[in-house]
Amino acid sequence: MNYKLHFKPITDEDYFEIKEIYDYYIHHSTATFHINSLSIQELKEFIFENHHLYPAYMIKCDGTTAGYCYLTYFKKREAYDRSAEVTIYLKPEFCNKDIGHKALEHLEKEAHKRHLKNLVALITGNNYQSIKLFEKSGYVKVAHFKNIGEKMGEVLDVLAYQKEI
Repeated sequence: MNYKLHFKPITDEDYFEIKEIYDYYIHHSTATFHINSLSIQELKEFIFENHHLYPAYMIKCDGTTAGYCYLTYFKKREAYDRSAEVTIYLKPEFCNKDIGHKALEHLEKEAHKRHLKNLVALITGNNYQSIKLFEKSGYVKVAHFKNIGEKMGEVLDVLAYQKEI
């Protein structure tokens, strides 16, 4: 693939597009356990603009939005400030083009600059593309929560993958 990727820090104007992408996954997949659409205000509770520890980016591919990625708190308690949860959402037409891998590398570099020590990905057990991405990138499965959620008539596991950086 020969394309140009750019990671643009998220600004207030980006949340409408973020919401559209996330709504797709809410209503058409088990990649998230949200069942109903979130408001932009609710998205801003975990996807931050200009946060000193937890950056968020729009992923631009040849100038077109391919998705977004961000770091957020692993747990909202100060003792966890050395760690972050990592999340990547791509528009379906941009999947399987190595963009997720490049987004993950970008987030790892940003985490390192912020002196974060651990990145954690929480992945639905049937999300084989994400599992493959994180395993290929050196993340290790550290937890397997069996039958923890139910969405779209399916009882689902959640896996936790961690990388010490």
